[in-house]
Amino acid sequence: MRLRLVVSTAAKELPWREVLRPGRAVAYSAITEVDGALGKRLHDVGFGVHGMAPLGYGAPVFPAARRRRGSYAIGGPGTIEFGSPVSGVVETLARGLAGFRVLDWGGVALRVSGIEPVEPPEFGSGRARFRTVTPVVMKGAGRDESGLRATRQEWLLPGEAGWAEYFQGNLRRKAETLGLDPRVSLESVEWVGPKRSFAVGEGAKPGAAVEVEIAGAPEMLRALWSWGLGQANAAGMGWVGS
Repeated sequence: MRLRLVVSTAAKELPWREVLRPGRAVAYSAITEVDGALGKRLHDVGFGVHGMAPLGYGAPVFPAARRRRGSYAIGGPGTIEFGSPVSGVVETLARGLAGFRVLDWGGVALRVSGIEPVEPPEFGSGRARFRTVTPVVMKGAGRDESGLRATRQEWLLPGEAGWAEYFQGNLRRKAETLGLDPRVSLESVEWVGPKRSFAVGEGAKPGAAVEVEIAGAPEMLRALWSWGLGQANAAGMGWVGS
């Protein structure tokens, strides 16, 4: 499930560095405010055999904002979406977010006027076409041709060698984390956006938005819609458009 926050602001822009980065702190603060143990578990350990954090979110969206060169345009009414495929997480997140009247989003005040639950599509056919609105991040093993580790920061882009295999592995790990049918597969990549990097913590993660077709059990497809694609979903990466 997703939660759509209805927000507004008098500000006109966000620095690109602050488009996604504040969301992680907002989500964890909301969860911890209601259930400190759950917040600590998500942050320190994660869920399941792979220790993943089943949490995602997108950038603030302000449809009427006028575009501004060199910055991310905001202003007037807008929305921010958060989500999780785990009912206990999304319910706790909803309770925490409901207590917020103003969000500090990278130094910009966003006034919260409401929160709406958004149910995932049914995906009854067992196939889904997802287009992300934030970059999909995939990290490779960083090994050279001899099999030795050459770097810890091997970021892969769609179309590069190994990207599809690591993406497929991420799908399987998510299914195993949630206890769902692991027979989920990347069928095709239909579109790849430009390479983009967004700040996460003190660094940045590069990737590209994609449109992909995925086959799997309907409940797994609904989970992906609520969680995101690729890695670093808890930092806003790989968020699927509504």
